[in-house]
Amino acid sequence: MNPIISHSTVQHSEVVHSALFTGFLVVLWLGVSLQSAQAQSATYQWRLAMSWPAGTPMLHNAAARFAKNVETMSGGRFSIIVDAPGRHKAPLDILGMVRSGAYEMGHSASYYYKGKDPATTFFTTTPFGMTPTEMNAWYYYGGGLELLKKVYARHNVVAFPAGNTHIQMGGWFRKEIKSVQDLKGLKIRMPGHAGEVVGRAGMKPVSIPPGELYTALERGTIDAVEWAGPANDIKMGFHKIAPFYYTGWHEPGAELHVFINKQEFDALPDDLKAIIAVAAKEVSFDILSESFYRNALAWEEMKQRSNIMVRTLPDDVLELFKQANADLLDEVAEKSQLAGEVINSQREFLNKARSWTTITDADYLRLR
Repeated sequence: MNPIISHSTVQHSEVVHSALFTGFLVVLWLGVSLQSAQAQSATYQWRLAMSWPAGTPMLHNAAARFAKNVETMSGGRFSIIVDAPGRHKAPLDILGMVRSGAYEMGHSASYYYKGKDPATTFFTTTPFGMTPTEMNAWYYYGGGLELLKKVYARHNVVAFPAGNTHIQMGGWFRKEIKSVQDLKGLKIRMPGHAGEVVGRAGMKPVSIPPGELYTALERGTIDAVEWAGPANDIKMGFHKIAPFYYTGWHEPGAELHVFINKQEFDALPDDLKAIIAVAAKEVSFDILSESFYRNALAWEEMKQRSNIMVRTLPDDVLELFKQANADLLDEVAEKSQLAGEVINSQREFLNKARSWTTITDADYLRLR
């Protein structure tokens, strides 16, 4: 026998269900709000391993400034301890330590890790490639950041650009380079893709941690050393051993990076993720400005030293390097699909940007 349900009974039931559903939403909202409040009040202390010896101009500053920015913008909720190689003992394996979780963060140059993944090389710089202005345009508007994320996701790492060093000098040589023949068997510290380029030209590239460069040059372990620019180089004292200082071709806009363990990054509240991104971007532009400023002042000082002889590589040497660079880029792109994606993206952007740079920066410098 079916009971007769009155209209008022149905209305009462709907009111009860509505009240229960509203109560559920309130409880859910309170739970989410509580979790959000707890996340907002949680504090974090991470460690960052950098590739640079303590006190290295600009490079150490970049890591320290990044850490300070994060702490300040987070209101003290997020502090970062910066460790130099003197503590972690692995200046050229920052990526490995961050990937494994030994350090939550690192500050290094992406091209140090081409042995682990050839696609990582080109996020720092490419010989005869983009200037800092072009590099920034490619990163922030030309798809560079998306490719950076894609490549490092394979290594359990989140990466951000964090410190362009501007155009770097070509290095200190014990003897003058007058022709291609002078390159044969010459041992030079030159990392990344440029190291492979000079290797194709008959030189012997080696990768040496920054803190060991002066000793290697002094003892004759190497015949030449490429480091950065006047502000860093004069502090290292290379001019005391190798008087020929060559202008740059290999690193027209070298970008450094902050590496973050992906699990650690993903576990952060959204506001702290945003703070890291903004802090890294601020450091990238700040170090570019500091590098230009300090190099300009250091060059004024270096010009007073009569033993320093500035040279530009001969045309036949530069043409040989250009051809070797183009061949290597094609070979790497053919062997690694993802590296090819990065290389082609940079080439396409540079093809578009080159003519604009020529009629603006290059033409203005000529006129001035």
